[in-house]
Amino acid sequence: MILYAVTIFLSAFLLFQVQPLIAKIILPWFGGTAAVWTTCMLFFQLLLLAGYVYSHAYVRWRVPARRHIHIALLVLAAATLPLAASAAWKPEGGEDPTWRILGLLATSVGLPYFVLSTTGPLVQAWYARSHEGAAPYRLFALSNLGSMLALVSYPLAVEPLLTLGHQAAVWSAGFVLFALACAMLAWRSKAAEALPLAGGDTAAPGAGLKALWAALAACASLLLLAFTSHMTLNIAAIPFLWVLPLALYLLSFVLCFEASGWYRRWLFLPLLAAGFAGVCVTLTRSNPSIWTLIPLYSATLFAACMVCHGELARSKPHPRHLTGFYLMLALGGAAGGVLVGLVAPKVFEDLYELPIGMVALSLLVTVALLRDRSSVLHRRFGIAARIVLLALAAALAVALYRTYAENSADTRVTSRNFYGVLNVRDTGEGPDAMRSLSHGTIIHGKQFLEPDRRDWPTSYYGLKSGVGLALLEARGHGPLRVGVVGLGAGTLAAYGRTGDVFRFYDINPDVVELARTEFTFLKDSAAKVEVALGDARLSMEREPAQNFDILALDAFSSDAIPVHLLTVEAFKTYLRHMKPGGVLAVHISNRYLDLVPVVQQAARHLSLELRQVENDDEDDAGVYRSDWMLLSTSPAAFEGQLLKEAGERLDAVPSVKLWTDDYSDLYRILK
Repeated sequence: MILYAVTIFLSAFLLFQVQPLIAKIILPWFGGTAAVWTTCMLFFQLLLLAGYVYSHAYVRWRVPARRHIHIALLVLAAATLPLAASAAWKPEGGEDPTWRILGLLATSVGLPYFVLSTTGPLVQAWYARSHEGAAPYRLFALSNLGSMLALVSYPLAVEPLLTLGHQAAVWSAGFVLFALACAMLAWRSKAAEALPLAGGDTAAPGAGLKALWAALAACASLLLLAFTSHMTLNIAAIPFLWVLPLALYLLSFVLCFEASGWYRRWLFLPLLAAGFAGVCVTLTRSNPSIWTLIPLYSATLFAACMVCHGELARSKPHPRHLTGFYLMLALGGAAGGVLVGLVAPKVFEDLYELPIGMVALSLLVTVALLRDRSSVLHRRFGIAARIVLLALAAALAVALYRTYAENSADTRVTSRNFYGVLNVRDTGEGPDAMRSLSHGTIIHGKQFLEPDRRDWPTSYYGLKSGVGLALLEARGHGPLRVGVVGLGAGTLAAYGRTGDVFRFYDINPDVVELARTEFTFLKDSAAKVEVALGDARLSMEREPAQNFDILALDAFSSDAIPVHLLTVEAFKTYLRHMKPGGVLAVHISNRYLDLVPVVQQAARHLSLELRQVENDDEDDAGVYRSDWMLLSTSPAAFEGQLLKEAGERLDAVPSVKLWTDDYSDLYRILK
């Protein structure tokens, strides 16, 4: 039993430890967007399905040499290590990177992950055959416990303590240990595989039950990814928020498939209803506190997963049909991933997968209760209970429809692609009428609609902002060459004069399209405007030196932090493109993270002069409060009157380690 438990625990731990690890490795190549995680999840779900298909075929395939085939797979997978990602997969421009990410993952971690994904069903099948009357589903609970511990330990222990190179080396060593243990079990399985599995007279699950298994698994997967997308886009798009929903998802598996089973309908169905009601309220534009949203969404997701996985555990088949059961679970999980990762960005203009998943689960609960003759729907007041349940599902659907309709009532344009959802809205009347571009809950540019005021620099780029002062100060030295990482509505082009060149970098083609068609900053600017489509850092690495007088870094989507743009290697790239004595302006306004010590540490390491400039709201001018860090190789850059008065020197020792391409730790900069 110990060898079975160790093998299945280690395989599950490695299976889910590699997910955030490989995602963090490739994240910088694709703009640091949270959609990279969704695509990675899709890949892992598809490969998990492939592993379960293999396991199902292995158990049914009565060929004596099959254990030799599996041992050969283990050896071949180990031979592909150490874990690494080929730089040949880096994107060229602003194309949809979904298929490129899938190809990169397949070539870098595909075979080891596939072998790991086969382990759970196979080891449980071997155990069930060699231990008559045993309960293999407890090993499934142990597997999910290992997965959950892997996820929790990554941001808390692995990421802060080890560089990416060391993480990959430790993971590779762990895989070798797993391969040895699994090969030993496979070799010992010869005698067990020759034995018939008890329960040969049990009826095979019907097509309807199999469809319910797949639907419940798909709904849980869909809601997992939908809630994750919603939290990262609208609450705090920070990578370690990926871990929380997935850990809750796995915890529900552990609790539901543990021998005694923790799922109780009388508890979790009312909790689910309350959670869905709370989510409906917060989907309005009331913008509740993060301390309200994250607990509410996490609790609702956990209740939903407990219901889905609890109903699966209640209907699980005899161990004889174990691999078929897991195959349906994997098929449903992959279907949910395909809907969120591939279909939704192409078909839906907003995050409609969340309300779809909520309504679908309400209907699936009704189906599951109808199939169970012992449920409340078949008791004394069964007819009334059915009516109430369907009425609640209908009320939920109506409430969600009205909420999304009201939210989009004043939306001029909605655009969705791999990088998220963009909205253009017109607000106000008369001279105060403005048009805004938003990503999630964050405004990425505003423009007055009145012709006399539409060239005013607004939002975070006002005349008293750090970047505004730097641009005004530099005007005295003649025509400027300005670089801007992050286009938004193109607001900074308002500072352009005849003879100036403003070069914008943006990874999202939809942002470029909206800036050109819905706003006039770019076409009204007197400067020559250039737009480079693609990840800014990758573009700059390929370009010759641009000799920027000012380089503004403002590439955050919602409150997301593109870590790869804040490492010391990134700052070295920026300096290569700047004139001696030029100013690098870094926008660090953020509701949840304190980026001051990160920029401060990079400045100390590179011996740069550093100033911090904060400005207040100016409602009449459409200007928001903003926080900018200004860096330069020369102190003379800050001797002009404007920056000398507004810039604050920072002498405190930074409280974080230097961020590099191999190391970063977001937990230490939480506000």
